[in-house]
Amino acid sequence: MTSDERDCLKEVESFDKTGFNYTMSLFTGKYKLTVLYAIYRHDVIRFNALQKYLNLLSHKTLSNTLKELEQDDLIIKHDYKEIPPKVEYSLSDKGKSFIPILYAMCDWGEKFIK
Repeated sequence: MTSDERDCLKEVESFDKTGFNYTMSLFTGKYKLTVLYAIYRHDVIRFNALQKYLNLLSHKTLSNTLKELEQDDLIIKHDYKEIPPKVEYSLSDKGKSFIPILYAMCDWGEKFIK
């Protein structure tokens, strides 16, 4: 497929107004896609379970990544007002709509991994 066949890849006057740039702005960050994938795999997950599952992010890095994903409306944070505190994360509708793209990325990686 050439760029002429896809409006979102065509040459434009200002790159910052493209759908590609918008998408990349949501997922700039080393772990955003990883965290999004992990939440998808669990449907609903608590912070500590997510950190244990990923086993590669510090508390601060995971916390910051979750805050950014929440600000971009890709995940939902459900904060229960109880003691001890309980917080769960799940994908928003917007986040769920990105899952087919994650699958396409996975398929591409499986095709070329050696």
